[in-house]
Amino acid sequence: MSTFKLVVSSPDGDKFNAEAVKLALRGTEGDLAILAGHIPFITAVKPCDCKIELEDGTEKIAHIDGGLLTVTDKKTTLLSGTFAWK
Repeated sequence: MSTFKLVVSSPDGDKFNAEAVKLALRGTEGDLAILAGHIPFITAVKPCDCKIELEDGTEKIAHIDGGLLTVTDKKTTLLSGTFAWK
């Protein structure tokens, strides 16, 4: 399965910085998922549980208090005020 570079940052520093298969979270327009090759865009993110699927099939879940998601052809960046692994 294809992967993409995902960086998750909060004021405390980087919380995740590695390859991911999928990022699922809640944008301002509803639930969304990012996969490799997604078109570039920027959106605000609502407070939610954020799910990161890794290449080995494991899933990491964290709670975020909202933030900003930026998708480019080089990497996907999620900026959040808080990011707490569950």
